[in-house]
Amino acid sequence: MEEEIAVKINTKAVHAGDRKKPGPAVPTTTPIYTATTFAYEKMEELDRIFGREVPGYSYSRYDSPTSSALEEVSTALESGYGSLACASGMSALHIGVLAALTDRRKSILAADALYGATVSLLMNVLEPMGVAVHFVDVCDLAAVRKAVAEHKPGCILMETISNPLLRVGSIAGLAEIAKAAGAALVVDNTFASPLLVRPIELGAHIVVHSVTKYLAGHGDVLGGVVVSDQAHLDTIRSLSRILGPVLGPFESYLTMRGIKTFPLRMERQCGNACRVASWLAGHPGVERVYFPADAAHPDAATIRQQFPPGLYGAIVSFELKGAAQADVFRFMDALKMVVRATSLGDVHTMML
Repeated sequence: MEEEIAVKINTKAVHAGDRKKPGPAVPTTTPIYTATTFAYEKMEELDRIFGREVPGYSYSRYDSPTSSALEEVSTALESGYGSLACASGMSALHIGVLAALTDRRKSILAADALYGATVSLLMNVLEPMGVAVHFVDVCDLAAVRKAVAEHKPGCILMETISNPLLRVGSIAGLAEIAKAAGAALVVDNTFASPLLVRPIELGAHIVVHSVTKYLAGHGDVLGGVVVSDQAHLDTIRSLSRILGPVLGPFESYLTMRGIKTFPLRMERQCGNACRVASWLAGHPGVERVYFPADAAHPDAATIRQQFPPGLYGAIVSFELKGAAQADVFRFMDALKMVVRATSLGDVHTMML
């Protein structure tokens, strides 16, 4: 038996998904397949592919070669069993949560610090449809155990690094609680990326990303991906065939191209963020800096255990001393190279 070789994430980012053989020649990168439909010489073959009895492509809402290649590299980066490329990070999150709840109690226990659109999904879409939603400080495992006992959730939802105050909960600790309660742990890993942590390795069931951010990384793709363990993949694929939140071939291609340099970019961005956070912490006009490298961070012990040395993410949050909204806007308007925009993870520095 050949010895299994551990492949570094940098290598996976460059090689996974590519160089499939469609004919006598092998394209070095995955082509953009724009076809919506795929034909076969024999109807029996198409019937088996359509029924998912054998691998293959029939209709691009179900599968396409370009999106499948992206899903392969996403699965490799996150150490998952399979993936689904989606039209946005929010569509990936929606599918992930639905998959978690399909055969479980319709109750979600969510982190009390989450991206605003995620809160809107929970409160304005899922709760009116009959899903019970409760919030808890996921950095307090005792509080999580108490809330789980009280609310009996089918899904626990968290962000690896919370938006925007950068709290870090123990994924392994939460996975243990979820397992004991029969709940699925869903983790939004966008802020951390697979370079810092791979939640499925720590016991999470489903991981989502907005690939718009660090993975694609160049501000020219809107997309998402949901990566799952074996137990949830069939449900995710079945939901996708019905709801159709799939990513198009051009966006899939651009995301794969961005992923090839993602580990290099992310490592440099993490280093730059450390320097920015350190500089801001010593500035007299700054009241407070929020950054996971801070030795006084409330989750410092979890961060040391969960993240690689020297990598703390590339988001820095801070407060200006004595500043009202107008003062903050003047400060932002005076910036020369930092881009004022509602995203993150691009090759240029952004602020909101």
